[in-house]
Amino acid sequence: MKASMKSTITNLSPGVTIHGKWHQKVYRIVKRLGHGAIGVVYLAQCEGKYVALKISEQAASITTEVNVLKAFGKVQGANLGPSLLDVDDWAPSVNKQYSFYVMEYLHGVDLNTFLKSKGYEWLFILIIQLLDDLDHLHRAGWVFGDLKPENLIVTKKPIRLRWIDVGGTTIKGRAVKEYTEFYDRGYWGFGSRKADPKYDLFAVAMVIVQAYYPNRFDKGANPQKTLKSKISLHKELRKYAFCLHKAMEGSYASSKEMKQDLSKIILARQKQAEQTSTKKGLQHIQSKQTTSTNSHSTKWMESLGLVMVSAIVFMFFLLLSSF
Repeated sequence: MKASMKSTITNLSPGVTIHGKWHQKVYRIVKRLGHGAIGVVYLAQCEGKYVALKISEQAASITTEVNVLKAFGKVQGANLGPSLLDVDDWAPSVNKQYSFYVMEYLHGVDLNTFLKSKGYEWLFILIIQLLDDLDHLHRAGWVFGDLKPENLIVTKKPIRLRWIDVGGTTIKGRAVKEYTEFYDRGYWGFGSRKADPKYDLFAVAMVIVQAYYPNRFDKGANPQKTLKSKISLHKELRKYAFCLHKAMEGSYASSKEMKQDLSKIILARQKQAEQTSTKKGLQHIQSKQTTSTNSHSTKWMESLGLVMVSAIVFMFFLLLSSF
């Protein structure tokens, strides 16, 4: 970012008001949500509602992101990304003007926080949702690009994984605009940075890996070997190794294919869990029956013993009385 941007719009204080130059809407800054290569995102209020406002001095980049959000809005049967609400400029002084756009504010928590709170059994349910959304995105001619946990949020009602930053979204066939090394297939030596569905699917695999390695790890001298080693060393990741390897190696032609493989593994694990649960239940019932039988046998033996002792004592008293 340029020095002027750093000093002017990266640290807008709560309460600062942004007046739209063209649409005349007024936005009051609440707090900063995050920042990226081309701008800063703030939580703001307008007409009593919370919104997410992204502002930048790079008008062309803002226009590109706005076009992406507009394209998302045209994808039928899918709710991709936040809804676009407004696009305008802000001129705080005669010599300064910044472009901004306003999005729906998605209230939720980041993926890692959600998993720690609700349990890691949610991870693959959310990933299935993500693969559905990516399928819609890819068929519309786009690639997400900078897919990582920081750009994902889990909403509560309903519980759903949504993406919140479209800055890296790129038209298929072009070079990926923005990426984060840990989730980038080029960094790990698994392919180029050309925007294609396989690029996103590699990142999906890395999102899964990162969930179990939140501190991440270095790629080492042999990046591909490092990744496969990390998967094999973790008991949970090992169960999905087949699917993760295919995604990393670019063997999936579409997110739909990856979803099908993941679903099969999930269903197989659920079936195994049910069988294990049923087996344990039967063992528990048998154990109770055995315990009950043993208990009856023990009580019968105890009763027989008491009768025998009583008989002996009775006979002893009879003998004493005869003398």
